[in-house]
Amino acid sequence: MSETFKTIAVFQYSAEALIIKGRIESEGIQVFTMDMHTIDTDPLVSNAIGGVKLRVKAEDEQKALQIVESIQKYAVGDHGEPICCPKCKGEKIVLASTIDSFKSLVFFLFGFILSLLPMYQKMKYRCEDCKKEFDIDE
Repeated sequence: MSETFKTIAVFQYSAEALIIKGRIESEGIQVFTMDMHTIDTDPLVSNAIGGVKLRVKAEDEQKALQIVESIQKYAVGDHGEPICCPKCKGEKIVLASTIDSFKSLVFFLFGFILSLLPMYQKMKYRCEDCKKEFDIDE
């Protein structure tokens, strides 16, 4: 008997895919990954091969898609409450890395040229509605 599989999500890195895979499997749905080991071996090929794909049996597709859609993609505070933008009070907040000063630019370029890790990056929150970047203290 031949089974049909459907791709329900694609991720650039395997860490993201494994988190979602675990959540779907906790609901009793069998999940398969494609191209995960290739991308773990060489992360630079992720875009070229289309990322890590999560696949499920066709009969589980709708339930798995509902689970993926139900996962909160926006930042939340320490107690699970949504973080609000200080400018527009929107709740579509994402954590983003930024190079916003001469110091961070110099450290980034120095680390990039010498292939040093970790590179100096400052993380800020960014509102997807008004595009304001802010620290959580603001």
